[in-house]
Amino acid sequence: MLLNGGQVLTERAKISARLEAWIDSDTGERLSFAEANARTNQLAHVLLARGIAPGDRVGVLMGNTPLHASAYFACAKAGFVFVALNWRLTVAELAYQLADSGASAVLYGSDLAQLVEPLREQFPQVRWIDADSREMHAAMAGAPTREPPIGASLEDPLYMMYTSGTTGRPKGAVMSHRANIAWLNCMLATSDVRLGDRQITVAPLFHIAGLGMLMAAAARGMTTMLVRQFEPGLMWDLIEREKVTCLLGVPAILNFMYAHPKRQTADTSTLRWIVCGAAPVPVSLIQGYAAMGIEVHQVYGLTETHGGICLITPEYARHKVGSTGLPYFGIEVRVVDKAGADVPPGIPGEVITRGPHLITGYWNQPEATREAIRDGWFYTGDIAEVDADGFIYIKDRSKDMIISGGENVYPAEVEEVLHAHPAVRDVGVIGQPSAKWGESACAVIVKDPSWTGSDADLVAALQQHVQERLARYKQPKRYEFIDVLPRNPSGKILKRVLREQFPGPAPE
Repeated sequence: MLLNGGQVLTERAKISARLEAWIDSDTGERLSFAEANARTNQLAHVLLARGIAPGDRVGVLMGNTPLHASAYFACAKAGFVFVALNWRLTVAELAYQLADSGASAVLYGSDLAQLVEPLREQFPQVRWIDADSREMHAAMAGAPTREPPIGASLEDPLYMMYTSGTTGRPKGAVMSHRANIAWLNCMLATSDVRLGDRQITVAPLFHIAGLGMLMAAAARGMTTMLVRQFEPGLMWDLIEREKVTCLLGVPAILNFMYAHPKRQTADTSTLRWIVCGAAPVPVSLIQGYAAMGIEVHQVYGLTETHGGICLITPEYARHKVGSTGLPYFGIEVRVVDKAGADVPPGIPGEVITRGPHLITGYWNQPEATREAIRDGWFYTGDIAEVDADGFIYIKDRSKDMIISGGENVYPAEVEEVLHAHPAVRDVGVIGQPSAKWGESACAVIVKDPSWTGSDADLVAALQQHVQERLARYKQPKRYEFIDVLPRNPSGKILKRVLREQFPGPAPE
């Protein structure tokens, strides 16, 4: 019996010791499951020796590397709470997450030292550990490879992953060990994943998509190629050279890959399917890959649900084009109206889900937790329709979230930053279609009367303002100016009206 989520790797190493576990696409380093488990155990012992205790939150700020993978499983085994830190964020954004989580230590890659330095000054009480330092390498080499003491039970928190909310304040979604294992069982019972499969993980490990596939690979016995930076030509090279059987991506990644000339010459005979999430996949793209003999399986899920909860399985992939499929094995999903009643086929409603896969709640935010989880059901805020066969089609996001290149951008967060500029009297942020990224943010600005410069000068000033406060993918690609924002009687901005007035497309 598994005592916690970290032992998934322990058990896989027993069963599939010589099977390749992790491959670093940058360095070429290859680790078997036995080697990956031994390194993970060494890291756990090193962190314990440095005074990190079960229950402590440990931030991990690294690219997609085998050591990042080890950090997750080491935290899980030892009972530390793995805090996934997004290296694309600004110093200010990361500082908020460190303060909110109360992280006692941060394990970081030396390539991110410039980002870490100002954070070290703000948080001198935090143990800052350079994972690539000579000191760390020496400590790892001298650490035992035996299993560390099990530091967490199934009910304890496993990881914390921040997701911005409609208020603009990021929330730490907390997942337990039990929920992790439950989701793995549901996912493996639903998906076409097989022992010996070889997958590419280009989704960052700070994202639930990347982390979820890493965990699934350990549970099922799959080889994972860890890719630090997406490049479409590299993807086709890896597919051919490593005989890749499956990969996870977002529509933007699939678009870039399909447009690359290597698509026409690469040997893709081993590639069985691509799972695509984050946003609906254009039907034309699904059909394009189908013509290559590659099935595109749409998945739907959220950070709060540990990842996917609906999937279009192989037997339906080509007959229900555009659908995200049916709920995972053992997971309940409904589409309901405002009264909580199931909607009939073809009528839009909100997606809600219930099962053992849900987060415990949001860290130190009981009100947000109560709002999201009601009577055991998690209210996603996403809009979908069902057909007569029960297949789900995601249509929109009622929370006005923008998905740009697979990353969630919440307008309220961007609006809060722009509101802080003295030249902005009012602002509404909407998504505009982007051929490159799927969607990009557009800021519709009501200027403060005190601004006497030109619109062009204000755009330049606002661009500088957001660069210092928001990750690049969150920054508006377009700025529009308006005399007054349309609002309903309760004062809420009518985003629908803004989208009609400024349809885009976004500049590339």
